[in-house]
Amino acid sequence: MKHIILALSLLACPAFAESSVILEPLPEGSVTASEGLEMWGNIHEVFAHPRCSNCHVGEDHIPIWSGPHYGPTERPHGMFISAGESRIGAEYLNCATCHGPQNSTQLHGAPGAEVWLLPPVEMQWHGKTSAEICAQVQDPERNGGKTLLEVAEHVAGDALVLWGWDPGPGREPAPYSAAELAEFVLKWTAAGAPCPS
Repeated sequence: MKHIILALSLLACPAFAESSVILEPLPEGSVTASEGLEMWGNIHEVFAHPRCSNCHVGEDHIPIWSGPHYGPTERPHGMFISAGESRIGAEYLNCATCHGPQNSTQLHGAPGAEVWLLPPVEMQWHGKTSAEICAQVQDPERNGGKTLLEVAEHVAGDALVLWGWDPGPGREPAPYSAAELAEFVLKWTAAGAPCPS
């Protein structure tokens, strides 16, 4: 991690604040392709974890079964909730109706952050293969318009993303840490961002 410069306000950053993390890219080619694939394996382990994939879903109002899921096993969000095109439920029942600015202290209570919403539909990776997600993460049209360096900064500093490692009582956090995930992305990028076949 010596090549990573973190403006480490990670633990103190308010929910859904702009990323306060600045990362320094590793020199291109400083990581081998095989090491890069190993890094992608670690990245995919995080992205495929329910703390990430349960929110990276597609259109969820028809049918509800493709909507936001929770817990270790797949099931639809309770109460037939739909995030709609707004991704905050504005068309139906706003997510903030139940999801407050912080996690509930009750076991399995409603999780929360200052702004609770789903990523845009084009960022869906729930149900996709590792190779499909790998290609998607590299595509600015399907990753929120980000470079891979910005993806690393996003996972290291976005407060809603950081919720994945502090999901509230009764929920398993995402594996590794946000800083480790950012390092995996930087190393994967330096290796040429290889994808599994």
